[in-house]
Amino acid sequence: MAIFQTKIDPKSDIFAKNREDMLGLIEQLRSYEARAATKSEKRKPRFEERGQLTPRERLERLLDPGMPFQRLYNMANFLVDDPNIETSVPGGNIIAGIGFVSGVRCMVYVDDSGISAGAMTTQSVGVMIGVMQCALRQKLPFVHLVESAGANLFEYTVELWAHGGKMFYHLAQLSAAGIPTFVVLHGPSTAGGAYQPGMSDYVIGVKKNGMAALAGAALVKAATGEVADADELGGSEMHASTTGLVEYVAEDDAHGILILRDLLDRIDHNKQIPVAPKRDYEPPVLSTEDIAGTVPVDYRQPYDVREVVARVVDGSDFVEFKPRYGPATVCIQASIMGHACGLIGNNGPIDPAGATKASHFFQLCDQSDMPIVFLNNTTGYMVGTEYEQAGMIKHGSKMIQAVSNVRVPKISLYIGASFGAGNYGMSGYAYEPEFLFAWPNATTGVMGGEQAAGTMEEVARSGAARRGQDVDEEALAQQRAAVVKLFDDQSTSFYTSGRLLDHGIIDPRDTRKVLGFALQTIWEGRNKKLHPNSFGVGRH
Repeated sequence: MAIFQTKIDPKSDIFAKNREDMLGLIEQLRSYEARAATKSEKRKPRFEERGQLTPRERLERLLDPGMPFQRLYNMANFLVDDPNIETSVPGGNIIAGIGFVSGVRCMVYVDDSGISAGAMTTQSVGVMIGVMQCALRQKLPFVHLVESAGANLFEYTVELWAHGGKMFYHLAQLSAAGIPTFVVLHGPSTAGGAYQPGMSDYVIGVKKNGMAALAGAALVKAATGEVADADELGGSEMHASTTGLVEYVAEDDAHGILILRDLLDRIDHNKQIPVAPKRDYEPPVLSTEDIAGTVPVDYRQPYDVREVVARVVDGSDFVEFKPRYGPATVCIQASIMGHACGLIGNNGPIDPAGATKASHFFQLCDQSDMPIVFLNNTTGYMVGTEYEQAGMIKHGSKMIQAVSNVRVPKISLYIGASFGAGNYGMSGYAYEPEFLFAWPNATTGVMGGEQAAGTMEEVARSGAARRGQDVDEEALAQQRAAVVKLFDDQSTSFYTSGRLLDHGIIDPRDTRKVLGFALQTIWEGRNKKLHPNSFGVGRH
């Protein structure tokens, strides 16, 4: 045992300040999330009038009680369609995540039809593509509770249409991979949305409300002049008896979800997963609750990343790899909920020795088939004559090459800064980690606003000196303020998560639970034996 000896004093003023600041950001996160639920639930009387459950009630009926549900893309579309932080609603009118349905770990996607009738935007299409790709990687059955007006024509972009085809592409891939796909048709599913049931393996249609058609009645009249009856055009009962699009007809929303749960139970999907080995482990000796007071929200204030690790790993017990070599790059061997893994974190910028150590460590994890957890808090690779001559480019490139090519799963967390190529070496968004979550204090981008402004100011001063001109200090101050704002406004986790540059923002105190859930999901996916075919299940 090598239990970490903390230097954090929970009674100190610094701890209290850190905790207050972090809890303030968490409260901000929860208030943003609540906007979507509040807006959607305003439509509850209309759902009840139609004899329907609300989207959140559908999700509650679908999921196994008491089992975990890991929300994904909780901040999707935040500050995108509506850039006003006071009014912007996150979620992209979607509720997506990984949860258990009849004991089966599934990817769940619910159209939040209480917001804009569930109409798809560019960001909601991005979410669906992201969760489908995750379902493919982790071999998760895909469950879609459908009620959508199709593409949001008020916010139409050609990108929405172009990327929308990827949804159908991935549905076909899931089926061909032997991963079953399910739809409950709760309400309208028109235009591109009609292909959600059309390309799914199992379709349950709700009487009266469920409807799938390439064109709704309004578009049919506009295009052809025909006055069509919605039920005859695409009602669940018509599809069940005439087209064969619907396999099972449900009396109402609750019945449709019961049929889906029964189906998942009957196909015995879990038989394809071997019995997981019994994992005996101890919780951390140091409280996960104290993470909120351990980490300052300002990335410019240093702290020891091992203090975070000790509150996440089993028994607060870990071994550090090469602690005296490149010490600002911290490489650790530990376990999380019984899953052996490597962890890498930052106690400062990455220097040549740190990059070399990281490359070595990644290859050892790959050799031992151990997942790697990346705890991002770095301003990037070191710059300056000393570091250039020490081979920073060469050693940084080795680290990036290693992280690009390891065969083991990667899970990334943005827990502070993640700037420049340091983000690349620490398995940022572009390096396709299996899961990527952010803390609400996280800051990412090419560099910080002050650093960018300082760089631009130096360029301006050097240019003026070459031309023999005086510097306009007032103009330079205005430029500085504009550059700081430009960079800093785009670097917050709320901004970047709204643009789908991670899988969502989490409460730092939930880090251990989230990592344990992700590691078990990955283990099941890697050990599940599927029965793929060439073309997926064709609808007849």
